[in-house]
Amino acid sequence: MRAARLYGIGDLRVEAVPEPASPAGDDVLIKVLAAGICGSDLHNFKTGQWLSRKPSTPGHELAGEVIAVGPDVRKFRSGDRVVADSRVACGTCPSCRRASPNLCRKLGFVGEVCDGGFAEMIVLPESIVLPADPALSPAIAAMAEPLAVALHTVNRLAPERGEPILIAGAGPIGGLVALVLAREGFGPVSILDRNEARRQLVAEVTGASPATLDDAPSTRFAVDATGSVAVAATLAARAASGSRIVLVGIFHENLTIDPNLIVEREIDLIGCGAFAGELPVAIERLPAYAADLASYIEGPIRLADVPGAYQDLINGKAIRLKTIIDPALA
Repeated sequence: MRAARLYGIGDLRVEAVPEPASPAGDDVLIKVLAAGICGSDLHNFKTGQWLSRKPSTPGHELAGEVIAVGPDVRKFRSGDRVVADSRVACGTCPSCRRASPNLCRKLGFVGEVCDGGFAEMIVLPESIVLPADPALSPAIAAMAEPLAVALHTVNRLAPERGEPILIAGAGPIGGLVALVLAREGFGPVSILDRNEARRQLVAEVTGASPATLDDAPSTRFAVDATGSVAVAATLAARAASGSRIVLVGIFHENLTIDPNLIVEREIDLIGCGAFAGELPVAIERLPAYAADLASYIEGPIRLADVPGAYQDLINGKAIRLKTIIDPALA
């Protein structure tokens, strides 16, 4: 079979690899029908920060069809449509024992600690496989994982009804956060991004108002989904007293903020790591969100096109928010 393999920083190759063996124990063999490219995939490509095995097949946002199951699998059988829980937690640390695997001390992700979905087939343990609606297109089903991140972001932000909300970053997570807020009746929402096409797309889909950092309205609730230390620092510097800012972007530099701003204005600066219990909720909401999610999707593309898609995303050339791969495309 064919797969995209990350060998190191800047070294992504699409090549033939052996097919997985028949599943043993509680393993599930899945034919990948759709997989999304995430910002963390690009971060790994650029920095190698989370690359714990070389080479490794990226891709933790995936939907597929069960081909075979190990003898200990109880929930699935051949033909079932499924999605993956991207998190691979230790199960024994204090966070895992508190049912907070996203805060696991040894947390890893599919596509990093094990091979991911940028391949024709993948083997995953039953514990991180969830059923998906077979009526949904695979591309929509693959949006379950990033939608769960967006739901977790909104839960961490905990906005108040009727209060303005500013979202910095009209990429996949920023756009999905805007969608969740619109669907849940929060806002008004303003969205900013230097990619004008993406900013306008999110505005059209969600009803958010396009904005820039210079003309953004004053608000007590803000989300940084850019991963830009300059943007995050600006949000903090301009934050009103009693503000709440959620950081969900992936940063490449250290963030410098005057701590007196945080103290004197009682600003809550909140981190958001992946998702907690929101993935089942995201899967449940996919049918209602499907039409809007489809507006965000670019592709599907072939596995052979993945290296080029990485470069387009890194260079800011993408118009839509989420690039979806169909490994079956020749």
